[in-house]
Amino acid sequence: MTDLFVAALFFVGTHIGIGTTPLRAEVIARIGEGWYRLLFSLVSVAAIIWLVMAYRAAPLIPLWYGGGFFNVLALLVMPFASLLLVAALIQPNPTAIGQQPDPDAPEPARGMLRITRHPMMWGVGLWAVTHMLANGDLASVVFFGAFAVLAFGGAAALDHRLTRQNRPGWGIFVQRTSFVPFAAILEGRQQFVPSEIGWKAVALAAALYVFLLVAHPWLFGVPAWS
Repeated sequence: MTDLFVAALFFVGTHIGIGTTPLRAEVIARIGEGWYRLLFSLVSVAAIIWLVMAYRAAPLIPLWYGGGFFNVLALLVMPFASLLLVAALIQPNPTAIGQQPDPDAPEPARGMLRITRHPMMWGVGLWAVTHMLANGDLASVVFFGAFAVLAFGGAAALDHRLTRQNRPGWGIFVQRTSFVPFAAILEGRQQFVPSEIGWKAVALAAALYVFLLVAHPWLFGVPAWS
């Protein structure tokens, strides 16, 4: 279990401690952005492999019963999480690596960004929290908890870094979007336009969800429901 704790700390620490702090700029200034991205990608892959291996080797220490309601909750939340992930990958996003706001755009946020400016982070975070609850053991709390901390804590840290950099268009983008899904819409700063998300994103998300349901036993060793 100690190995899992250390792997989780390393996974979260290398992402939030480097990727979203002034240390990132210092490293880029020394080795260049291209080499930084390559090095950071290699470290990230190594961190994930270590975390997965440590999770699989960790003993089962139950904390609560994870079936029943929590299992159903995961099944209900994962379609939205899948849509967030797919939309984050196929639609432009100023918070994504290598992208930035367009100060001349008539609408600073479109599609899923009207719901939240961090669709990728929320997709990962919802996946992590629901799976942590559905498993209910200590190793799962550490494993999925690491992803949840990285998703939500990393998104908040990313907002702070980009606000500090204050690139053209970032201020209006923040004003028209929200960290929490639907918050900007409920506050009247944004409107919900389902057509901008697109049927392509919905179809791909549905396909991803069905694939994960069917392939869950072969990919992860346990059925998606019990």
